[in-house]
Amino acid sequence: MKEDVLKKSIFPALVMLLTIVTLISCSNDSSDSDSDTDDSLPEGTATPVSAFGEFNPDAVTVSFDGDDITIDTNGLPNHTTPYWEETSPLYIAPIVAVAQTPGRIGGDRSLTLTVPSIPEIAATSTATGLGPIGISVTGVPIFNDTEGPNRPIEEQIVETFDYAGAHNGPSGYHYHIESYDVPENTVLSQNDEKLVGIMADGFLIYGRKCNSTGNYPTDLDVSGAHSTSTQHSEGEEFYHYHIINEFYLGSIIALFAVDLQGTPNSIM
Repeated sequence: MKEDVLKKSIFPALVMLLTIVTLISCSNDSSDSDSDTDDSLPEGTATPVSAFGEFNPDAVTVSFDGDDITIDTNGLPNHTTPYWEETSPLYIAPIVAVAQTPGRIGGDRSLTLTVPSIPEIAATSTATGLGPIGISVTGVPIFNDTEGPNRPIEEQIVETFDYAGAHNGPSGYHYHIESYDVPENTVLSQNDEKLVGIMADGFLIYGRKCNSTGNYPTDLDVSGAHSTSTQHSEGEEFYHYHIINEFYLGSIIALFAVDLQGTPNSIM
């Protein structure tokens, strides 16, 4: 009799306990499922600090403050170019340029860019505009593939680029295209895996090749980016851009002619 009473009292309690456990388990599974749906975009990964050791210390100062990284630059190149004044020790006669844009390097060309230390892909991409869209490792700003409102780079403009893929403009000296393959004069990347700089959305940009394979990456998204390790990440994968391996006008390669996948920050 006692055993029957005990069974009648314990069995309902066990059923209730199993029901609660099952509900909790289902609740957790549902939460994980929702999380997977919400995290369909790649999670942000911290920008490797060692990458900033590649920036020219004579032009660029990098500071870290909480969740932000600030890059200050004087905007002036540390290499030779015909766009320096002829009295400058860095002046050289044109190597590849047929013509030159007006003006010479000089004046206050300082720029500041503050980006999150863990940049994230935005819900929608953003087209780049005129002016600086990134800062290169030399400290010189990176521009896109246009030369003015609704005016893409054309042959006449290409003729003004020096061997570094840059020329002068109202806002100063800036890069548009990959460096020319001029022996002992390549400035940024030239068909390699070198770090080129950092874009306005906080993601780094590298050359046409990827350090993880040594070859041209085949898994790039529409903006020339993917998540892999680089020479700066100690094996950890993170999202970064590459110069896209496509020739423009048959002879040049634009540094960045696509949308930014993160949220752009002002460079001013």
